[in-house]
Amino acid sequence: MRDIYLDNSATTRPLPEVREAMREILDAEYGNPSSMHQKGMEAEQRLRRAREQVAATLKVDTREIVFTSGGTESNNLALIGTAMANHRAGKHLITTPIEHPSISRTMDYLESQGYEVTRLHVDRAGRISPEELETAIRPDTTLVSVMMVNNEIGTIEPIEEIGDLIKKINPQTLFHVDAVQAYGKLPIRPRRCGIDLLSASGHKIHGPKGCGFLYVRDKVKIHPIVFGGGQERGLRSGTENMPGIVGLGTAAEIACRNIAENTEKMYGCREQLVEGLRALPEVQVNGPEGRAAPQVVSASFAGIRSEVLLHALEAEGIYVSAGSACASNGPRHASETLTAIHLDKKLLDSTIRFSLSTFTTPEEIEETLTVLGGLLPQLRRFTRR
Repeated sequence: MRDIYLDNSATTRPLPEVREAMREILDAEYGNPSSMHQKGMEAEQRLRRAREQVAATLKVDTREIVFTSGGTESNNLALIGTAMANHRAGKHLITTPIEHPSISRTMDYLESQGYEVTRLHVDRAGRISPEELETAIRPDTTLVSVMMVNNEIGTIEPIEEIGDLIKKINPQTLFHVDAVQAYGKLPIRPRRCGIDLLSASGHKIHGPKGCGFLYVRDKVKIHPIVFGGGQERGLRSGTENMPGIVGLGTAAEIACRNIAENTEKMYGCREQLVEGLRALPEVQVNGPEGRAAPQVVSASFAGIRSEVLLHALEAEGIYVSAGSACASNGPRHASETLTAIHLDKKLLDSTIRFSLSTFTTPEEIEETLTVLGGLLPQLRRFTRR
């Protein structure tokens, strides 16, 4: 029995090219890029090349790319770093109730430090109201943070419209976008969209875990939150994770080079999955009806706990997620995203996330639907006895 991996929003399988690039660093080019000898110079050249690869995918300057340990650190640096640097201009921040925990928990922290946070409402598709955002922006609003693609239901927020609106109302307000689930899957042009800061992560695009980046537009005031030797232009001290950075650069170049082809392929599998799920009894597909991210599908299975269904699928070699993997550590609680879109309370603990990749095939989707068709009646008989 072969595995069917449908948990790609949690992490992806690294590409062979990524593994090979990382192996070269580990085996031969293992120098510290801060060292002044030949090995250090070789490492510095690879660091520069990776930065060029990432910057090219966004059409930005290489000096605007700061390498981090991943999306969580990038989000923390964006929020805390800009809040600290701009607190004299104001202490009002705006976000949404469906953000990743690395945004929502960081906003909670900033509230405890005396900042005021406005959390916009979302509709049943998970989209914010530009009209509400327009009303919320004030002269003392220093930052708006909105994710581009929701990691649980696949909502695509109108980022370009949001960016235009922010700069029209208050040109001094910074716009941060968590693009962890969007980068490498949807075209992103920060300058065109009025984005000042943007977070991304390597392991969501078939790159390595433990490496990501933060785009910081030139002249944006931001303070570091990690101090030390002053690497990454002083914004992220610590010896660079060279295998991770080189792997990230390789993955970014490949993902964005083939973005149109890969996205079309994923949309085809997504449509097949959504249609198949809707044909099953007592199954509800959540999130946007129209345009959504190509890789994320959320579905609720009435009468079956998500954890039970997850393990039943696992026994058949099919791997999915019960919500966001990043929110599954610690005590279980209702998904903030599903609660925010007013999902029926009876379905909150009956929801599964399927997330696709460029490796996902129509045959795998068909097999998954066939397995679900057999499992659901059995599980409901057991739970409703």
